[in-house]
Amino acid sequence: MSILEAIILGIIQGLTEFIPISSSGHLVIAQNFMSGASQHLFLEWINIGTVLALIIFFRYRIWQAILDIFKGKDYRLARNVIIAMLPAGLVGFVLADFIETNPFFGSVWTVVVTLAVVGVLLVVLEKLPKRSKVADSSQLPASRALTIGLVQVLALIPGTSRSGSTIIAGRLMGLSRSNAAEFSFLVSIPIMLGVILKLLISTDDRAYMIQNAGALFVGNLTALISGLLAVGFLMRFLEKHSLAGFGWYRVALAGVLAVILLLQ
Repeated sequence: MSILEAIILGIIQGLTEFIPISSSGHLVIAQNFMSGASQHLFLEWINIGTVLALIIFFRYRIWQAILDIFKGKDYRLARNVIIAMLPAGLVGFVLADFIETNPFFGSVWTVVVTLAVVGVLLVVLEKLPKRSKVADSSQLPASRALTIGLVQVLALIPGTSRSGSTIIAGRLMGLSRSNAAEFSFLVSIPIMLGVILKLLISTDDRAYMIQNAGALFVGNLTALISGLLAVGFLMRFLEKHSLAGFGWYRVALAGVLAVILLLQ
């Protein structure tokens, strides 16, 4: 992989991992238009950049949650994060080989459909019935945290969007837009760390990292920088605006892609 491709994929990963327009979907599209070859391992390795972006941005929230646990004050946020990350983490671990090799998960048509479906949900989200309001993610009942986690499993399908699926679920479970986004990002941290740990354990994956060290460094650096910008933008945006605009973007992109694919 060239350094230019690494920069492009890193920027796409950082920007779209947190904004609910689907990082996996945009990366599948980018790969198909750039070289047509899958770079699955590269995309997994640049999770380092995006998870660092989250840890840096939410460092005070994370540190306070850790202090509260050790002081015996409140463990509910940590409990809810663990409950919500388990379904996607377990399914992703068990089905990792199937997901990597099945053409369905690398198909641009899969991305087209999921972009459109989740886009429509984002457009109508504020009109959908919701559970009683919850002050923040530490106040979520365990059952609601589990529901958000089960919905997150759908994000294993390219084009769905991990942040999109969990923010939608969080809103339906009674969280405000900004609290739903924060919880979505906190839940994704242990999942990303798990992906990185799996890569480090595998001899073949470590060999790939060594062979592509330059491209991975550049890709992770650009993912870190663009990720920090994206998560900061989204948290500020959601204080005053709905997610409908992102939904319309997804629907429009799905339509453009469908036309391009049909004309090829």
